[in-house]
Amino acid sequence: MLQAGPFSKRATLLWAFVCKIVSIMSTSSGNSAESKVRIGIDLGGTKIEFVALAYDGRELHRHRVATPRHDYDGTVRAIKEGVERIERELHRRATVGVAIPGTISRITHTVKNANSVWMIGKPFDRDLGDALHREVRCANDANCLAVSEATDGAGAGKHVVFAVVLGTGCGGGIAVDGRVLNGRNGVAGEWGHTALPWMRPDEFPGPVCYCGFHGCIETWISGTALEDDYERATKTRLKGKEIIARCEAGEAAAVASLERYEDRLTRSLSQIVNILDPDVIVLGGGVSQVPRLYRNVPQRLKEYVFGREADTPVLVAKHGDASGVRGAAWLWPLETR
Repeated sequence: MLQAGPFSKRATLLWAFVCKIVSIMSTSSGNSAESKVRIGIDLGGTKIEFVALAYDGRELHRHRVATPRHDYDGTVRAIKEGVERIERELHRRATVGVAIPGTISRITHTVKNANSVWMIGKPFDRDLGDALHREVRCANDANCLAVSEATDGAGAGKHVVFAVVLGTGCGGGIAVDGRVLNGRNGVAGEWGHTALPWMRPDEFPGPVCYCGFHGCIETWISGTALEDDYERATKTRLKGKEIIARCEAGEAAAVASLERYEDRLTRSLSQIVNILDPDVIVLGGGVSQVPRLYRNVPQRLKEYVFGREADTPVLVAKHGDASGVRGAAWLWPLETR
């Protein structure tokens, strides 16, 4: 009877190791669409949200952690650990997309225009990619909203989707055939930092914006801007939800404030129709939850659009607050399934 020598034992161990690797690869990545998983991350100023989506958009996992504010290395580490947690739980390796405040400069390859200032000037996509040992895709959070709603939301099946975030600030993003349109300088869709169109005499030059200019659209139609407008008229500072509730109760000052808001939103969106003429406009963020916007704004677009014709749908985001993190996952397009 032959005795197994050292060489044959090593060969047996090597073969077992190879079989194990093949088994792991077949279960974690696979060749079928059904095995693919996309992880999306929404990097906010106070929280980081994670989601894992199956090939067909089904949510497999979701969790949040606090953002390590003013700690860039801690932010990268928190995202790395979140991704690794999901992959351990699902026993699959995933693609990774991140919705970030700001954008990645094509010139410096670092983050710019971010209100999370500790990110500015950092090669975030490269650093996170190195930490995770794979390519990581990043996009502005408004662009991620556009991708999410274009993929399986209110703009599904539409060629050009313009998405608007009406929250503390005001951002815009563009998706064409479900993909982000960044533009040459990485600022396509940043319509919130253009001047309010067709200003009235009492509006000019407009409030000062943090970007350094006056009268930016963000200073007129963000949730903060609604609160500012009501305060200017009444000398009373209220939260946006309180103003809306008072409007619904018939308070004259609140009704007038919402009417001014709708007119400014209509003018701002008319400018987008004149320049981009998207197939649909999708609204997200806190103010997007006001039902009267969808009754009043779409029918008034033609008052300002060139030629006085406009039937562009203005719709609320189907996925609500989850659109940004879902859009980050969909930065890896459908054909990569």
